[in-house]
Formats: sequence, structure tokens, C-alpha cells
Amino acid sequence: MSNLKNNYCVIMAGGVGTRFWPMSRTSRPKQFIDVLDVGKTLIQLTFERFRKICPPENVYVVTNAIYKDLVLEQLPELSENQVLCEPSMRNTAPCVAYANYKINEINPEALIVVAPSDHIILNEDAFVSDINSALKAASQNDCLLTLGIKPSRPDTGYGYIQYLEKSISAEIPEIKKVKTFTEKPNLEIAKSFLASGDFLWNSGIFIWSLKSIMSAFKRYLNDVDSLFAEGVGIYNTPDEADFIGKTYAVCKNISIDYGIMEKAENVYVLAVDFGWSDLGTWGSLYEIRSKDAHENAVMGNNVMFYNSENCIVNVPKDKLVVLQGLKNYIVVEDNNTLLVCRKEDEQHIRQIVSDVKLEKGEKFV
Repeated sequence: MSNLKNNYCVIMAGGVGTRFWPMSRTSRPKQFIDVLDVGKTLIQLTFERFRKICPPENVYVVTNAIYKDLVLEQLPELSENQVLCEPSMRNTAPCVAYANYKINEINPEALIVVAPSDHIILNEDAFVSDINSALKAASQNDCLLTLGIKPSRPDTGYGYIQYLEKSISAEIPEIKKVKTFTEKPNLEIAKSFLASGDFLWNSGIFIWSLKSIMSAFKRYLNDVDSLFAEGVGIYNTPDEADFIGKTYAVCKNISIDYGIMEKAENVYVLAVDFGWSDLGTWGSLYEIRSKDAHENAVMGNNVMFYNSENCIVNVPKDKLVVLQGLKNYIVVEDNNTLLVCRKEDEQHIRQIVSDVKLEKGEKFV
């Protein structure tokens, strides 16, 4: 097994969580909210999971500079140096490059897990076991690993990974070579993926050695890599923030999937089944919430239903809410805002937020 001190976790926590509006706001996105009503926020749950994989001093959080104080408030075990502040949103490749160079100055032998801050994992023991298998493979092979989720339905909201039967090694036969990545498909294509049996959902969780990912950046995203390479000797010093400000101003916006994973030859996937949700939408939250006899998922102590079913309702605990004749609806009240929207139309919430910003100003978003 890899030396625990060489294990690092990079938590990506920069998103603004528009699809969870109005609960999620620019000032406090969903990763900083107790979405599950368990007394802990999503980023706190993520941090706790990773404490089982690496020491707390090896956890880094990459976030927007405006959320630095929120991260430190919610994760008091972190030092300021463990919070990587992005001055602007540039997608996932720059965020990974930044973390690479920062960790490289401390431990070039690092093995790294990169994961979003807002995922749900229901079976944490299985999660830790799978991550440790992937870290072992990454320590022994020059490879870029991702976790693939066994699909339970032809979902059009996820990217898909097709894999070959070829294993990374005889010792770890369950880690397979990736054949193709496919961005979010339409329903017909998603159905055909499920039928073929060799496709997995792309979880957006990555595992690799620092050496392997830095080598891949040099080969496939050299323009991004060379910008961050100029900061060698500056990382983990008081000049870092100023350097990062200048770097992000000229760095392109590109995802790690598109920039590297879809191009590299040494990409492998481990199929996992640990009760995963990326919690990207109200619909995905509805799926994992407990429900009443009429399939309504409720957060709120005083909600009364009449002839209503299959709704997700999220309202202040003390507010009386009476719903009559609603089927398959999202009803959310938070931050002085009420949203009532059909579940099937929730992809329009991003556009709604954009319209609200335009017509009503920043205070509602």
C-alpha cells in the first residue's frame, strides 16, 4: 500500500451551484450548505471522507477567492496555505495545474485524488476501499485513473466512459483501459450505452501520481502547464497570490476531461458502486431523499399536502406551506425567494437565474 504521507487530496470547491438556486447563492453556493439536513455541509462531508485516505495537512481546497473565508470557517483544520484561491473561474484544468505545482514543491512523490466538493457518497467504506485500490495502481503504473459509476438509468445529465476488457495489471484486474469519453448524450444514445454494457458514468473523481499528471500536462496542455511552471519557487510563499492573479488573467478556460483525459493514451477506469450522486440538480437530491407515502421529499416541519405527489419541497422549518394538486414539482423557498418549477423543466433554472440577475439585480442571485 502507498505510504499515507504521500497521499494527497485536492477538493474542487469553486462552483456557484446555479442549478440549486434559490437555496444556493453566489455568496454561499451549495457546497457550503447543509443540503442533506444532517448538520454538516457538503464540503465538510467531503473533507471527512478524505481524512480516511490522507492526513488533514495533505488536503487542499481549490476555490474562488471570494469563498476563502467560508472554506476556513467550515474546515478549521486547514491552514490558509491549504486553500488555493482562484481569482476567476477557468474550469478544472488550471485548478489541477495550480495544485500540481503547489504540491510538487512539498512532495514530488505525491499520489493525488482530485474530487468535487459536492458529491454524495452513501457507502463510505466502499469509497475508501476503491480509492485505496486506485492509489495503489497509480503508485505502480504511469496512469491517469478515473472512477466510473455503474449506470442505473439512461441519464442524459452525465458524461459516459466506455472501457475495454484490458486491465491495468494482473494484480488489479478490475481497473480497465478507457476506450472513449462521451459528453452528455441524448436519451437514445444513453439508452444504447446502457444496453451495450461497457459504459459507465463519469464521476469526475480522478486519481494519479503527481509525476504522471505533470507529464500529461506537459504533453497535452503545455500552454497551461508552462504558465504555472513560471511560478516554481513562488508557490507556498507570500508572493503566490500575486503570481496566481497574473497567471489566471491569461490562462485559458478548459476542463481536465477535454484537455487531457480524452487525449491521453494511459487512461484507466475503476468501476465503482458506492452510492454516488453528483448532486447536480434538485432532481438528483429528490432521488436520494427519503419520501412520504405519496413520494414527496420534504425539508420543512410544517408542509401539508393535498392530492400532491412526487414533489421535492425545501422550505424554512417554521413556515406553514400548503400544497394542493401539485405533481412532479420543485418547490423551494430560501433567501427571500420562492421557486415553483416542474421537475422536468429544471434544466431551465440556470436561464431563470440569468433572467433574474438581468431584471431584478444581484441581490436575488
